[in-house]
Amino acid sequence: MNDFSADVRLAREGDTEAFARLYSTVYEDLYHIALYSLRSPDDAADTVSDTVLDAFCSIKKLRSPEKFRSWIMSILAVRIKRKQRSYFEPSEELNENSSLTDSFSFESVELREAVARLDPESRLMLSMSVLGGYTSGEISDICGMKPGAVRSKLTRIKERLRLELTPEI
Repeated sequence: MNDFSADVRLAREGDTEAFARLYSTVYEDLYHIALYSLRSPDDAADTVSDTVLDAFCSIKKLRSPEKFRSWIMSILAVRIKRKQRSYFEPSEELNENSSLTDSFSFESVELREAVARLDPESRLMLSMSVLGGYTSGEISDICGMKPGAVRSKLTRIKERLRLELTPEI
């Protein structure tokens, strides 16, 4: 893990370049996790933008600079959950032409469909683990679960996907 102490200290003092350096270390993970969880490039970009704005405005509240990465991912997780809840609210306009961007693609249609069938929390946890490389301890901090529960859930998710994607002989 990186030591973000110097840049966090500078960002707390209002140094926007220091915050930009911090952001540059996590922006790809933020976007991929949001995209994987929300399945809409526009919603993912909006969610990441809101996350970065929240982080910038509240950087002074970050107590442990070395935990910057998990702190900003926690903000992202909250934003993703809010966005997912909004999907269930009545809307006048539904956009059914949303698709994943060319910069991030699944290896197969079957995998994309299997992942789409997962519940939102499972997609978030799987994306943090697979795309973001987060440990079960880090995911547990971000999602507010026990590390053992995260490991169990990830094992069940991966086994479910394996069973769905393994061809029957």
